[in-house]
Amino acid sequence: MMADTNQVEAPPSVLHLLNQSNRRLERLLQNLRNERNAESELRDIARDVIQAVEINPDIALACIFLCQIAGSYAVRHCIETAVVVVVLSRSLDKSPADTLTVTAAALTMNVGMLRHNEVFQNKNTPLSSEEMAIVRRHPEESADMLKCAGIEDAEWISCVLLHHENDEGSGYPAGIASPEVTLNAKLLSLADRYCAQVSARNYRRSILPNLALRNLIDDKAAPADPTLIEHFQRELGDFPPGSLVRLQNGEIGVVSRRVGDCLQVHCLRTPSGAALSPAELRRTGDESCAITEALSEDQASIRFSMKQIWGLQASL
Repeated sequence: MMADTNQVEAPPSVLHLLNQSNRRLERLLQNLRNERNAESELRDIARDVIQAVEINPDIALACIFLCQIAGSYAVRHCIETAVVVVVLSRSLDKSPADTLTVTAAALTMNVGMLRHNEVFQNKNTPLSSEEMAIVRRHPEESADMLKCAGIEDAEWISCVLLHHENDEGSGYPAGIASPEVTLNAKLLSLADRYCAQVSARNYRRSILPNLALRNLIDDKAAPADPTLIEHFQRELGDFPPGSLVRLQNGEIGVVSRRVGDCLQVHCLRTPSGAALSPAELRRTGDESCAITEALSEDQASIRFSMKQIWGLQASL
């Protein structure tokens, strides 16, 4: 029998792509000091992250909030930041070339601090003055390492250098102020700060996404660009895909996708606490289905695989 030439091949798994990108990135960054032509592979990894978001941005975001990207926090954080950068770049109608550049910058923004990160993560006391100096110096060290590895893209290097600078000059390493702080650097900074809050660390639990967003909006020490905040609220909002939530009717579930002005929630527990199997779909616009609060994993007390909620595009 002849094969069906009209059969459409299913898109690859978003989760698999992100985990594969994470493994490739970790290997490359760990050896970056010995690389002299790393740009091509770093751009390839950035393209894979962009492809994952383009396949299904809801799944890509959910991977962050459900902690599904394996590996060390230092590299995983860069992948997660890159996902948020791509989501916002799409909302900002950035060109493919510009999106690729700022995504590559997200993947490499902390390479200058990579060898120190595990020590910092395992500390349960405040950083010493010497350790704080390393933190404040890492944008410059990262940029220098990238240049030595063959990165010649000036905007890429600029984003890495400026991603901890603030409009009013209170950031580091150089205390640069607007207008020298570029929109791409501000985008990278916002995504970096957000992902740092919603990811669990060795020394603390993750911050709920609605609280993390509020922290960005209310941060007086490093005020966020209003335009970027507007896009952030539109694309992620208080309860992005992957958020564990309680509905007005008492059911508990996970936000699975955005549907117009509403959110779709896969409910996995009844108001009385009984498990729902299979999950039952609700829309936040329906009666008694508005979200009343975000929940931590312990509060939600639900167990599920991403494949169970999103299907093959979220399989390992």
